Amino acid sequence: MSSALLIDPETLDFDREAAKQLGTSLAQDYQSKTPYHYICVDNFLPPEIISRVREEALQMGEKPAEHESPNERLKTSFNPDRMPPYSKSVFYALNSRPFIQFLENMSGIKGLIPDPYYGGGGIHRTNTTGFLGIHADFNHHQIMNLERRLNVLIYLNPDWKEEYGGSFEIWSDDMSTKIDSFAPVMNRMCCFSTGDNTMHGNPEPVNHPDGDPRLSIALYYYTATWEAGRRGQSTVFKKRPGSNDTVDNEAKLRVIRDFVPPILYRKTMGLMNKLRR
Repeated sequence: MSSALLIDPETLDFDREAAKQLGTSLAQDYQSKTPYHYICVDNFLPPEIISRVREEALQMGEKPAEHESPNERLKTSFNPDRMPPYSKSVFYALNSRPFIQFLENMSGIKGLIPDPYYGGGGIHRTNTTGFLGIHADFNHHQIMNLERRLNVLIYLNPDWKEEYGGSFEIWSDDMSTKIDSFAPVMNRMCCFSTGDNTMHGNPEPVNHPDGDPRLSIALYYYTATWEAGRRGQSTVFKKRPGSNDTVDNEAKLRVIRDFVPPILYRKTMGLMNKLRR
């Protein structure tokens, strides 16, 4: 089966014009989605690329979970700079001009900037019983002072079924409705626009019958549109109706921040910081 994106599996060179045309052909589908723009594309890359990256990801083995909380469990990531050469080159290709032009034509967002630091990105691995609650992402790249605009997720899980958990879910801002859900099947690409209230995640625990981890490529893209004086946010988790999910402190602080005068907010933050010591 042919891939959606034309790229040579050995040289990792793109057909530049084909990449731009593919983005244009997907624009209406992507930009018509609500409550925020998103798309799912199967058979996205040549299968040889996906298979080699999966093999190298598994070679990295396991490491301690990065966060253990009611909202996130048994998830780790590997920075591409620490990956074997082929996977590292794949990430470089997905940060290159032809791929950026594909994303710009599809999303309608011009001036996209890849992240050379891969902050929060790379290879994501979630082990059995692991999950990531519904959340909106951090929105500010502090080192480069950029605004986060797009996430790209490419899954590396052969023969994955929905009942194995780990599906990528899209929710309404008020958490009243699950809008869409995509199982993390091999070579499926999900891309979506990010903002303060773009709620998403993979909240159903991974339970592959053979104990296989959930693996994905994760890349984030930015624009130079961050305004002076704007308050950044860290990851904001929200609770699904009828679930045992929890609301984290960032979500609570956002409510305080939005409805109290700045001087009172600063005093509240100061008190909370003292209590944490």
